Amino acid sequence: MFDYNSEFTLPVLTLKDVVIFPHVTLPVTTERPTAIAAINETLQLPEKNLLVLAQKNPSVTVPQPEDLFSIGTMATIRLIARSEKFIQILLQGVERCTVLGYQSATPFLLARVKLFPYPVEKGPEIEALQLETLELVNKYLTLGHPELSISFPELHSPDTDILQLIYPLAQFFIQEYTKAQFILAAPTRMEVMKIIQSILSHEVKVLELRKKISQQTHEKLSREQKEYVLRAQLQEIHEQLGDKTSVESDVQSLRERIHKFHWSEEIEKEVERELSRLERTPSHSPDYQITLGHLELIMELPWTASSSDNLNLSNARQVLDDDHYGLKEIKERIIEHLAVMKLNPDAKGPILCFVGPPGVGKTSLGQSIAKALERNFEHFSLGGLHDEAELRGHRRTYIGAMPGRIIQSLRRSGTKNPLLMLDEIDKLGRDYRGDPAAALMEILDPEQNNTFRDNYLDLPFDLSQVFFITTANTTDTIPKPLLDRMEIINLSGYYEEEKIEIAKRYLLPRQKNQAGLGQENFAIHDEALMALIRRYTREAGVRELERMLGRLARKVAVKFAELNTSPAMIQYDDLSEMLGPERFFVEQLRKTLPIGVATGLAWTEAGGDVLYVETIVLPKKEKFTLTGHLGEVMKESAHAANSYVLSQCDALGIKKYHTPVHIHVPSGAIPKDGPSAGVTIAAALASLYANLPVRSDTAMTGEITLSGLVLPVGGIKEKLLAAQRAGIRRVVIPKDNKKDLKNLPDYATQKMEFIFVETIRDVLADVIPTLLK
Repeated sequence: MFDYNSEFTLPVLTLKDVVIFPHVTLPVTTERPTAIAAINETLQLPEKNLLVLAQKNPSVTVPQPEDLFSIGTMATIRLIARSEKFIQILLQGVERCTVLGYQSATPFLLARVKLFPYPVEKGPEIEALQLETLELVNKYLTLGHPELSISFPELHSPDTDILQLIYPLAQFFIQEYTKAQFILAAPTRMEVMKIIQSILSHEVKVLELRKKISQQTHEKLSREQKEYVLRAQLQEIHEQLGDKTSVESDVQSLRERIHKFHWSEEIEKEVERELSRLERTPSHSPDYQITLGHLELIMELPWTASSSDNLNLSNARQVLDDDHYGLKEIKERIIEHLAVMKLNPDAKGPILCFVGPPGVGKTSLGQSIAKALERNFEHFSLGGLHDEAELRGHRRTYIGAMPGRIIQSLRRSGTKNPLLMLDEIDKLGRDYRGDPAAALMEILDPEQNNTFRDNYLDLPFDLSQVFFITTANTTDTIPKPLLDRMEIINLSGYYEEEKIEIAKRYLLPRQKNQAGLGQENFAIHDEALMALIRRYTREAGVRELERMLGRLARKVAVKFAELNTSPAMIQYDDLSEMLGPERFFVEQLRKTLPIGVATGLAWTEAGGDVLYVETIVLPKKEKFTLTGHLGEVMKESAHAANSYVLSQCDALGIKKYHTPVHIHVPSGAIPKDGPSAGVTIAAALASLYANLPVRSDTAMTGEITLSGLVLPVGGIKEKLLAAQRAGIRRVVIPKDNKKDLKNLPDYATQKMEFIFVETIRDVLADVIPTLLK
């Protein structure tokens, strides 16, 4: 028996990551000199008792009193084994102790302690808590460790001391030493039982869930095994009775369908091989469905089926004109193709690439071409595609393998010569899974695609009769080898006059129909329509224009639904009320230009724009400055223009400045680049140096060289469109661009005066007439 009121001293054994409980036997191995010294001292004592304390921080190698918990366990050394480097003992926990202080620290810690028993607790609450804890312990052992139930006979004894059961369990399943120390330091038995209940409840839930999952897995496996046995027995019964199995029925059905096809020898051999494999494969095997799906794909593909082309050129022109306004060049290219097909039926299908900004009708034009040819139309987008297998298909060895999009499109079309449109070819991705552009090079090459082999199909399929059309917003991101396989047709956008006609013929009737308005209930004045195009949309196509017309139609529909008003005619003044303030500012012709300012023309995806180049002289200490969000090419043009004008000051009869200048292009938030502003910058600098204004009724475009030549530029159509919008009727363009005017419609060039130039002197002679006189 122990005296619970007296104090006594005990050697201290410190442990890392471990807490020993009373009534628990625990082996301990140590090689610490201080621990070995404490054990040797303990062995000299009659009771062989020492104090076991856990470290607060396990990383401390030589713990001091402040590194140890103040509550530990008095334990007795039962067995000991020694070696050269370490000592091993078997400890038996006896009772909790609290440390009152330390008498020495060398060669080992010697602590003054007092036993720390739990207070006596009686009553129905403690009894109920003890019963609940016993039930929970029993449940935990039954679910997770039934073999341990034999080691705890206390579970079935009504006189069981709950701590004699809890301490060994806690030593067994609590791995975190901080939780174990928390239990050891609990002030009452009730607190200990509550902590244990909380931990055991979580453990029991985990064990129940594991048992449920295990049962479900076992049931599923048992069900699958049972199904396998039953199917095998059923197949044996059918064989004994002479009945046809499901496999035989499938094979016979496939053979009957095969007789209708006329395939090449290679395909027939592959089909026969797949049928033989299907006969040998059990119907419940995964390989059975894979083989069956492969055979069904082979039989559903249009190996020989094709549609007859309508080669009536007049009919094709009528269909294209009915569906699309303008686009003369593209329509002529389609008519040329039809004419070639009519004269040479064996000609290979063309591969066209429509390049243009969004909303100009690239995809819908493909549908119209299919309609004119009377071919089936299939379409899918390549935007963001980064896996080559999406086009070539996946090998059948992979789970969930499918044929590629090309073969899937042909399967849906039902003919071997559909019109297949591949959208957004300029937005193909590329990563470690492959390069889709490389796969497209074979698909779009007429010399190779007659034996295209899909990975899933694994048979050659002839794509040479497919009419491929691709679309892109730009050719810059299309790989050069792929670009070389396609005929590029540019859709540069619509003139304002074309947009008005498109709105009247197609967009407005469609929006009226969608809003539930009769054709006579809603109309828009030409002035309002022009304002809608100029001030509420800024695009090369008509997509945003159709959205604006849709908004107007819905506004009118609301009035009809609420008030049943008379037919509505939308005027220019109604737009701000119905659509809000104008969204875009249209640059207009300036009556006069200040010294150092010139008018230029720029190409944009929205159809071109007018820009003004402004120049001023800076103080000598400043540097040559360029602002306006200019790109590298435009900056180089500005430097070239300045160098040329300064070099020609004597020839031009103007004063040579030795101070820097500042060149600015307004609308600084919009990026600007390209060489076509060279003549405009040169004219503005000449105006600044000569102190003479540039003609305000003239706009100009062209690239310059240091030798004074004016080189041709692109985007003439869009630039003339911008000049017309701004009310400018005189345009200076390079002489080599004169040929581009022939392809423009009459309304694009009427009432316009063109000045064709070859040198910068020609430009300056026209836009600053008094300079060279």
